[in-house]
Amino acid sequence: MISKIAVLGAGTMGIGIAEVAAAHGCQVKLFDINQTLIKTAIDGLSARLDKRIDKGKINISDKKSLLQNITAVDELSKLKGCELVIEAVLEKLSVKQNLFKQLEQICGEQTMLASNTSSISITAIAACLQHPERVLGLHFFNPAPIMKLVEVIAGVKTEQNVLAQATELVTAWGKVAAQAQSTPGFIVNRVARPFYGEALKIYQEQMADIQTIDTCMQDAAGFRMGPFRLMDLIGIDVNFPVSKTVYHAMYEDPRYRPSLLPSEMGAAG
Repeated sequence: MISKIAVLGAGTMGIGIAEVAAAHGCQVKLFDINQTLIKTAIDGLSARLDKRIDKGKINISDKKSLLQNITAVDELSKLKGCELVIEAVLEKLSVKQNLFKQLEQICGEQTMLASNTSSISITAIAACLQHPERVLGLHFFNPAPIMKLVEVIAGVKTEQNVLAQATELVTAWGKVAAQAQSTPGFIVNRVARPFYGEALKIYQEQMADIQTIDTCMQDAAGFRMGPFRLMDLIGIDVNFPVSKTVYHAMYEDPRYRPSLLPSEMGAAG
């Protein structure tokens, strides 16, 4: 079983994935070019663990063990020897390709390279590499320590053995692995685009206010969160670019056309 992990990016998803791996005994190297961000992320994790101690969900020993399993690193060269690298950086193809090129030169040929992308083609990310067969998607959902689902995504050239190892690992982490192909939005985000889109249309057409829409979807349709609350959790800065990616990747199919409202909200900051 894989035990040496690297997570690239100390944002919300990165530290969440690192927590999941560390909680299950993996040695995790957490990389970010911004060392202040890494410190903030680990301090935030420590505070969350303290709250769990207060609630009796874990003990002090559990916290100490988990934090000892996470090592902050500031150079990609220090990732040599990792068996799996999970990238959770900016949702931009060129950024991910550049990062994966560097990883291919640093990590051994047996190292699996995974992206936590929510919508970018795994095949496209791997296309710039000499060994695209070891590249896959591992799409965790926010918050990663709580949400059970992980999409295990195959690119055109991803080897079955790589997918099998990744599936075994995330299952051991207590996750539910959903096998997906490298198509726009994969499974969840493809289904979710019309969900958000119709909610935004209803609001913009003044058919109902935000609270009513969310309440209807939660109380009547059985969703844990309504579309607007979920968009708030994800963040417009994350959700809207995903909508644009899926829309353009689906050759501008009108079913996936993004609303102008989140665009304007994003522009307003």
